[in-house]
Amino acid sequence: MRESGAPSGRNRSQLPPIHNIRRQRVMLDSDLARLYGVTTSRLNEAVKRNADRFPADFRFQLTREESLRLISQIAISSSEGTDNQSDAPNSSQIAMSSRKHRGAAYLPWAFTEHGALMAATVLKSSRAVQMSLFVVRAFVQMREELQAHATVFKRLVEIDKKLVTHDVILRDVYEKLRPLLNPPEKPTKELGFHTLLKKPKR
Repeated sequence: MRESGAPSGRNRSQLPPIHNIRRQRVMLDSDLARLYGVTTSRLNEAVKRNADRFPADFRFQLTREESLRLISQIAISSSEGTDNQSDAPNSSQIAMSSRKHRGAAYLPWAFTEHGALMAATVLKSSRAVQMSLFVVRAFVQMREELQAHATVFKRLVEIDKKLVTHDVILRDVYEKLRPLLNPPEKPTKELGFHTLLKKPKR
């Protein structure tokens, strides 16, 4: 039986948000903790007790600049209506409330896909293990979307190249046909007194 509040299927609005930081796709500790049904502090404490399982490519802490930039980006995205429209709190609310309750100096931790899955194992809760499935789905969906965008971009580049090639060919054809389209004008017959002075040809 599915646990109450658990995401179902592949509905994008129910999958945890993923951010691109330091050229890596990551989830914030607050979003991961909410998904796993624990507080952010409990999540980070469990991870800290098992620090040897979380190398730098599994988990890293945001700098102040990265944190402020991310909060700004999330706020803009939320104001444009692109974030989760459900009754559940969105990532911008979580990120901002985290700073409010834990102090402006708090810097979030970011988990890569492997780090997020490892976090489920150190929490030792059935919900965390169950919800790790949706972490995988979220990262898979992100990869699929990026691949789709890359395919579309590649196709657009190919079309652009073909248009440029066709344009060059058309210009070449036009240059060759222009003399035929614009034949030289016939010389006009000379008129005037000086024509009377010319000797007639024998």
